[in-house]
Amino acid sequence: MELMPLTMNHKIKSLSLAYDPAQGLRLLDQTLLPSQVSWVPISSPEHMIEAIQSLKVRGAPLIGISASLFLGHYSLSHTPSQTYQVYEDLKKARPTAVNLANNLNSCWQNYLTHNNDPQFLLQKAIELFYQDQELCFAMAKQGVSLLNSNESVLTYCNTGSLATAGIGTALGVIKQGFEQGLIKHVYASETRPLGQGARLTAYELSQLKIPHHVICDNMAATLMAEQLVTKIFVGADRITKKGEVANKIGTLNLAILAAHFKIPFYVVAPSTTFDFETSDDQKMVIEQRNQSEVLGIWNNSISTALNPAFDITPPTLITGIVTENLISTYPFWA
Repeated sequence: MELMPLTMNHKIKSLSLAYDPAQGLRLLDQTLLPSQVSWVPISSPEHMIEAIQSLKVRGAPLIGISASLFLGHYSLSHTPSQTYQVYEDLKKARPTAVNLANNLNSCWQNYLTHNNDPQFLLQKAIELFYQDQELCFAMAKQGVSLLNSNESVLTYCNTGSLATAGIGTALGVIKQGFEQGLIKHVYASETRPLGQGARLTAYELSQLKIPHHVICDNMAATLMAEQLVTKIFVGADRITKKGEVANKIGTLNLAILAAHFKIPFYVVAPSTTFDFETSDDQKMVIEQRNQSEVLGIWNNSISTALNPAFDITPPTLITGIVTENLISTYPFWA
């Protein structure tokens, strides 16, 4: 997509992001949902990195877009060397989700190609925003083709408009499926320890008046055994060239259960989430988060905790990967 030259009144907004070249980037603080809706202005590189690491902004596509918009805005008033340092710092903010590095690299390349003109860095970031909206609709169209009538689907974490610039990845499929009368009910798994399903997916489903239940993560097997789940849709933070899917911790549990109960398990992700650059012998970096996220809710100060943010689901447990262009089945592109 080619944009017209930017003007100072070129404004963009989604459910969780707002950008105005005159004022900068604002983000919906997702840590406060669903009880409080609060928009946070991002005024410095440190503030942007903190917003990413504290999960004020989250979801692989939205992290990449937000960081790119911030970098573009920052470059308007800073030198190329200052901008380069922020570009490098932002890429390290969260290591597992590949969109962050992919988007920033794309913006930086556009900047270099046009002789360090900051307008072109910002232009690429805005292009990525609109591109993500288009990708979401295209993925939803592909995913809806997998649905029959009266589906009861289970989803994990949050993969909707709070995680993207558009209608979402896996939750985008669910939204479109409901609108077309194919989905009758949704089960939103809590997604411990931070409850992205219980807080954020439930928020989006409630806004759209989609019938749903929030379930504890350890209820999924019982629902499947009782034949209450017909399909499972999840998102992805990184997909390797072998078809391995890194997604929120707990995704692997669901894939194993789905295989046991013979329930279709689909991953919905745009091509921007693919990582075909990392070699097969390189181990994926899994973000390790603070143990307080696990222990704090229980006021437990006497124990230590493990808190990996993601797990890796092997391709053999995945029924299909839904992208904006096609639905791939194992062995995928190998």
